[in-house]
Amino acid sequence: MLDYDELFSLDPYGLNAQDKSLLYRRWLRDLSEHHRKLCVPYDRLVRALGENPAIPVRLFKEYDLRSIAQDDVAKTMTSSGTTGQRVSKIYLDKQTSFRQSKALSRIVSSFTGKARMPMLIIDSSAVVKNRAMFSARGAGILGFSMLGRDCTYALDENMDLDIEAIESFCERHHGERIFLFGFTFMIWEHFFQALRRRGEKLEIDGVLIHGGGWKKLADQAVSNETFKRVARETCGVEEVYNYYGMVEQTGSIFMECECGHLHASVFSDVAIIDPTTMEPVASGRGLIRCTSLLPTSYPGHILLTEDEGEIVGVDDCPCGRKGTYFTVHGRMKGAEIRGCSDTYERR
Repeated sequence: MLDYDELFSLDPYGLNAQDKSLLYRRWLRDLSEHHRKLCVPYDRLVRALGENPAIPVRLFKEYDLRSIAQDDVAKTMTSSGTTGQRVSKIYLDKQTSFRQSKALSRIVSSFTGKARMPMLIIDSSAVVKNRAMFSARGAGILGFSMLGRDCTYALDENMDLDIEAIESFCERHHGERIFLFGFTFMIWEHFFQALRRRGEKLEIDGVLIHGGGWKKLADQAVSNETFKRVARETCGVEEVYNYYGMVEQTGSIFMECECGHLHASVFSDVAIIDPTTMEPVASGRGLIRCTSLLPTSYPGHILLTEDEGEIVGVDDCPCGRKGTYFTVHGRMKGAEIRGCSDTYERR
């Protein structure tokens, strides 16, 4: 029954498709039994839809889906949403929260190395004020900040550049490799473009990890390649990684490799679903179904997103990482906008 020591002993990208399929068959059976016993709404879904149903992420807006007692809730995370939208509520106990943090660390360190680097967070500290209940954006910042040291916020409470803080940080860590993190639109609008408007360029030797939605940048015709080019031009950062993730499966993110592909780690997997038949498809576009082995405090192990994606390949990415790799094409038409940075509204 769910030996997480076994899971965390594995190389995050070392399992081939056949071995991973065997692992997931066993773990998903046990996770389903666990949640059926402890979450009545999930048990009803299984009875109605059959074994291992994919829960639409929107259901977390409509129902309190948890597999723990209220007294065991250590943290409640909420999805991003525009004004007036309902938000998802994800209930974490200490064990699930710990596993998600540990998985995030294992995934990211396989790209950046195990040493904790000085960290520049491209956001405002105001986002993380409420530690007991915070948004996907705040959760992302707190989760990634555990991987860095001397964490410094680059923006003030008005989302303007805090030049004094940035310059002081750069002076303290001159000659060191820097870890930059933030959400895609915030970095573009409030960091890259703000530096351009000031006519300033930073010279940072480091790695930038970003995610949280592309819709606003797509509307501005900003591609992934353009984002990386501007990162070099404004900050001197050559190593830039995008990631795909969601508050409903915190921790088990899908990182973009050096070849530009999003990869599923041993902690997660993806499949593409035909929205008309709700069956998996071997090729072509469809809804992204995400699987995570981490959550036991809520039934978030198999989720149907509102995003459109496409499998690129399995086990044969030139980067050398095993597992499924894929691309995200954006929200399916008619789906709610809910990305961490897409839903940002300047106060």
